[in-house]
Amino acid sequence: MRACPAHRSIGRDGHDHPPCDRRRGIVAPEFDAELTAQVRHELSDVLRSWRTKFPGVEVHEQTVIGGAGSNLVDASRDAALVVVGRRTRHAQFGTHIGPVTHAVLHHATAPVAVVPHD
Repeated sequence: MRACPAHRSIGRDGHDHPPCDRRRGIVAPEFDAELTAQVRHELSDVLRSWRTKFPGVEVHEQTVIGGAGSNLVDASRDAALVVVGRRTRHAQFGTHIGPVTHAVLHHATAPVAVVPHD
């Protein structure tokens, strides 16, 4: 899940700055609390139906700033298993996994399960 306000801000130096830079995980302090609350709310909404469908599965919500691949690799240090998805492709040639799954497969310290989905 990615979130970043679309508006920009004028910094103390008088220059126009983006509120965040996803590649480096940098968020302007004035947007941090707002962004965190927004992402937590969206995450809870996404997980609600899955929690209802699978009540026996324990879920821990965590929101972090930065790239999904590097954050999942970091989280794999404390995990028994990392589960990532890949879209089902019908083309014979070309990459069949995305950059996040690729990063996790190559750098995670825990076992990784790749689950295809549409």
